[in-house]
Amino acid sequence: MIEKLQNDMKAALKEGNRIKLGVLRMTLSELKNARIKKGDELEEGEILAVIQKAVKKREEAATAFRDGGREERASAEEAEAGILRGYLPQPLSKEELEEVISDVIVEVGATGKREIGLVMKTIMSRYQGRVDGKEVQGIVASRLP
Repeated sequence: MIEKLQNDMKAALKEGNRIKLGVLRMTLSELKNARIKKGDELEEGEILAVIQKAVKKREEAATAFRDGGREERASAEEAEAGILRGYLPQPLSKEELEEVISDVIVEVGATGKREIGLVMKTIMSRYQGRVDGKEVQGIVASRLP
């Protein structure tokens, strides 16, 4: 994945696509910092987590800019988030997510709110980059008494 990002960054440089170039440079820098912090090479799930965090950061910035009346900056942040989303796997559909949650609840034997963490941990580790944690938590909490 890192190699793909580096190759795409080189291509963006050759094309003169400054927006994509900047986004990829920043993301590669964040990945390098995560690798240094870990002290070892990053696994695929960890790489996806860094990219997902970068997308979320840009989405939140777009909302803040829009609330502040700066539509052009909000659009720029959304464009950057869109570039990064292209590196994430397809998210699960609502139906797939509902099925996954049901299966994991049965699998771990969750019977109440105390097991929400266990269910969340299992789902998030298996489907990293493909599910939104807040959405999963909301559904799991509604299913467990």
